[in-house]
Amino acid sequence: MHTARKKNIAAMVSFGTLPLFVRHIAVASGELALYRAALAAALIGAYLLASGRRVPLSSCKKELPLLLLSGAAMGVNWILLFEAYRYTTVAVATLSYYFAPVLVTVASPFLFHEKLTARQIACFVGSTLGLALVTGVSGMGRGDATGVLLGLGAAVFYASVVLANKLIRGVEGIHRTFVQFLGVIVALAPYVAATGGVTLGALDAAGWACLLVVGLFHTGVTYCLYFSSLRELPGQEAAILSYIDPMVAVLVSVTLLREPLTAGQAVGGLLILGFTLLNECAPQRRER
Repeated sequence: MHTARKKNIAAMVSFGTLPLFVRHIAVASGELALYRAALAAALIGAYLLASGRRVPLSSCKKELPLLLLSGAAMGVNWILLFEAYRYTTVAVATLSYYFAPVLVTVASPFLFHEKLTARQIACFVGSTLGLALVTGVSGMGRGDATGVLLGLGAAVFYASVVLANKLIRGVEGIHRTFVQFLGVIVALAPYVAATGGVTLGALDAAGWACLLVVGLFHTGVTYCLYFSSLRELPGQEAAILSYIDPMVAVLVSVTLLREPLTAGQAVGGLLILGFTLLNECAPQRRER
């Protein structure tokens, strides 16, 4: 198997197992997002120094407002997703979150004057039907509904990060992500200070271990693997491999966390992922 493909698959599996560790970190979601960014930024910064890959300061200066804004959106995205895990199952939160590519498709014609094709409209309708099945199944309690709304909120902010990245042209790959992590820190440090401050003293040994794994491995190492793989993989193949992430997350939810997944939710999840994947494989994407 091609090395870049192996790196991408490893990154997607890592992303999919993230909830398993998040569930064992007993700090507020905003605080966890801040620590995640700080640990990842420290690791990636050390990697950039060791590899001699300097951050292009002149390019970053020109793109700084968008980099910081997209970093702040990334931080809010993490907070909402972590909160979604607290209110509903990992599977439902993840499937709601993976509505983000559909939002990007719908927003692109308005922001970038891209043509919305009949195929994209059909994929949007199919994915929306899937979301309705995931969120509208009988027996869903108030907590689950809150979790779904938080997952959709995370999807909105993730979509905004994707759309902002389309506008950032002077900074690429890991340098962009490093500066965006700094943006997360700048945005969330005041928020955490105003909403409870540092509560790391409440963590036990398992919590500390999980926090280090989330920050250093799931974010720092995994982002390095992900962006290094993108340099060699065709865009469509990378898009298809990205669906390993939600599949692994759903498996973790059902098998390791023993969370319930109804038949209606499973069908809805397949519709969301299937129609979104179909949209990614559309001919116009291959031409790009």
